[in-house]
Amino acid sequence: MRLTNAKSVKQGIRAVAARAGVSTASVSRALNNPDAVSPSLRARIEQAIDALGYIPHAPARILSSRRSRTLGAIVPTIDNTMFARGIASLQQYLSSVGYMLFLTTSGYDLDVELQQARNLISRGVDGLVLRGDCHHDGLRKLLADNAVPFINVGIYQPDRPYPCVGTDNEAAAHRAAAHVIELGHRRIGIVSALQRNNDRASARVAGFRRALTENGLELPSQWHVEVPYTLDDAREAARYLLGLEDRPTAVVCGNDVIAYGVLLEAERSGFSVPRDLSVVGFDDLDWSRHLRPSLTTIHVPTGETWQRAGEYLVRSLAGEQTIMHREIDFSLVVRESTAAPPKSLK
Repeated sequence: MRLTNAKSVKQGIRAVAARAGVSTASVSRALNNPDAVSPSLRARIEQAIDALGYIPHAPARILSSRRSRTLGAIVPTIDNTMFARGIASLQQYLSSVGYMLFLTTSGYDLDVELQQARNLISRGVDGLVLRGDCHHDGLRKLLADNAVPFINVGIYQPDRPYPCVGTDNEAAAHRAAAHVIELGHRRIGIVSALQRNNDRASARVAGFRRALTENGLELPSQWHVEVPYTLDDAREAARYLLGLEDRPTAVVCGNDVIAYGVLLEAERSGFSVPRDLSVVGFDDLDWSRHLRPSLTTIHVPTGETWQRAGEYLVRSLAGEQTIMHREIDFSLVVRESTAAPPKSLK
């Protein structure tokens, strides 16, 4: 077993202090609580650290500050482009304030998420970023028992007693469906993500359905298909819908990747978008504006959402006042994939 050499750690700090012309206490404050020292002093200490090649010893810093300056994030999957974009923004922000990010995935399995949370907490993370508010009861107890701050990202639920930051998914989906209704569509199908253990997907389906109900429109059971988050499954769903004798003239989708699959399959099957079929996505991924036809979708500021999550935890850990429920605005982006329905199918 390799034991930590406390003497060498102290000597390293002394060398940094001597080179920067400051006390060892100042070096310790700069490492453990950067905001407690002035920017100019912090810069001098960082220059000394770089010049000496000194690497602060993490366990020693935890003992002295009772903080590891690490946060954990548990996401369902990294296959989702939105998660990748969000994690990148979170990582960038945390790096700018001297924090490190540990990332794990759950595969939409609440038991796995609970185990991953145990792993992260056992490794000393100061807080957790969680996706949505669909969690194992054991996870809520674990966080409460260990006084671990956390935030649910990607949702806005001000009536819940847990911190969150995100878009009102139900309202955003309602706006997406209302758009095709305003264009004159009365035969509207839904291709959603799987709703099990996914409150964002469920909220979006609820928003789609509310818009239909408010306008006196029915949703036949065969016009709603749930699929995993893949192009292949989305294409299969579109193939099924377009093959129905009584088919919809518009399809609202739970996310942009699903919408891409619907667009691709419509073209493969000989349908013209939007002449024969209107398609709406959700998320506004980068590819959505480059497709032909470009995709009408709901724009969600993913980068801002995840950065705000990081800011909440960092400020909470610093004892600063925070906003417990923060709503991120969405917007409808109308592009080329939606138009009035064909007269023969109204």
